[in-house]
Amino acid sequence: MGARKRISAEKRKEAQKNEYFAKLNNVPTSPRKMRLVADMVRGMEVFKALGVLKYSNKEASARVAKLLKSAIANWEEKTGRQAENGELYITSISVDSATMLKRMRPAPQGRGYRIRKRSNHVTLFVDTKNEIQN
Repeated sequence: MGARKRISAEKRKEAQKNEYFAKLNNVPTSPRKMRLVADMVRGMEVFKALGVLKYSNKEASARVAKLLKSAIANWEEKTGRQAENGELYITSISVDSATMLKRMRPAPQGRGYRIRKRSNHVTLFVDTKNEIQN
């Protein structure tokens, strides 16, 4: 690794020390379906969001709930405090597309239809309300 690349990597690592987040990579769900769930909880208080996700019919909501619990645990570990009701909020949640598995399905008259099995990456940031305003 070159010096310039190493310096920028160290800056990025240093900036992430005071950010509280969790990442979920290569989820075998289409990004479009996952974004519906992400939009439901964006900006919510974390315990209210967990309640919303628990009673949602979407399959992706269970994965986002597990990710949110992980982000809360990361916040508790880094700050050394326990999360209380009304204190912790989801500052941002983003869903990016990941690799796509390309398959062929037999079709009439010797043709083949392409099947694209999509997957995604989810990144979820949490923080306290007074940190968000600053």
